Amino acid sequence: MSGTSMDGVDGVAVQFRAGQAPRVLADAFVGFADGLREALFALQQPGENEIEREALAASALAARYAVCCHELLRSANVAPARVRAIGVHGQTVRHRPEKGYTRQINNPALLAEMTHIDVVADFRSRDVAAGGQGAPLVPAFHAQVFGADDETRVVCNLGGISNITVLPPARAPRHQDNAGRPAEADGFGGEAIRGFDCGPANVLLDEWAQRHVGMPYDEGGRLAASGAVDPSLLNVLLDEPFFEQAPPKSTGRDLFNARWLDAKLAGFEALAPADVQATLAALTAVSVAREIERHAPGCRAVYVCGGGARNPELLKALERALDMSGVRGVPVMTTEALGVPPHHVESLAFAWLAMRCIERAAGNLPAVTGAAGERVLGAIYPR
Repeated sequence: MSGTSMDGVDGVAVQFRAGQAPRVLADAFVGFADGLREALFALQQPGENEIEREALAASALAARYAVCCHELLRSANVAPARVRAIGVHGQTVRHRPEKGYTRQINNPALLAEMTHIDVVADFRSRDVAAGGQGAPLVPAFHAQVFGADDETRVVCNLGGISNITVLPPARAPRHQDNAGRPAEADGFGGEAIRGFDCGPANVLLDEWAQRHVGMPYDEGGRLAASGAVDPSLLNVLLDEPFFEQAPPKSTGRDLFNARWLDAKLAGFEALAPADVQATLAALTAVSVAREIERHAPGCRAVYVCGGGARNPELLKALERALDMSGVRGVPVMTTEALGVPPHHVESLAFAWLAMRCIERAAGNLPAVTGAAGERVLGAIYPR
């Protein structure tokens, strides 16, 4: 998985067995060189020679994916012939489901050539073709791994963009077969699983940290911790139609980017950089807390994954925002509390989606994405 933060590739080697939880054999992270990161950022917006630039970036990405895969094989002591498939998300450069497309650049054929393993890629397009958002795709996986029989839980991914999965009480076995089929296609014990994007998370926090402390992210949330939330700026930031839009919904850098931030900051030039960073953390926290209040009544716990799980100030801000909403006293913790390290969750999910594709089992939840029905997601590139 390489996400909206564009810092590198997270990978896991995982074993799926019927009736058992997924078993992670190894994990790895491979960072992006500055040149590749800059090329990916440039592809977020229209520009000259886009087709060639995208093709070159896709091949460079595949090379980084291959490095990650080889590191996983080495760490897990697994031969390529024993691996059924690689599930690779690709790098999102445009996400416009309202126009009928989403674009994750990748060169899966090259990755198959470099690893000698089947590759499953392009997971989002089929859901979009069926009228869906193509996102989020992880709620079905969250249900299998994080659902509880007796309580409503929320899984909150704080990546570049924030999203939540609302898991009602399961009241049914979560591991049905090797394909991980839940008891009901769209439900969990009769209630609908919900999931959608909430708004910006690290995408704006990282942008501001890069500008003002010369770092790709606000390590430990120190910049935000040294500032104070500005209520007036927070209200301006929250004045965005996406935040009031009803699910299903998804977003990305197409909306929440440096230009959006600069336009919102007009008139707040006198604010200290630390105060802006604190307010951006509050924006993420408040936008997530509001969606939990609206769509997860009776929520008993919030479990956080993604890069934001490593930012203690962001977690504190989320806890405060929940306490100030109608969801008081709900603990906020990382998915480590459920046995899955936060940095494993996204890559584990796409391994699971690849397994579903190989099994010819649906990977989407229409109640989440808005698609016309269940669809097998992904395209297979043989070894």
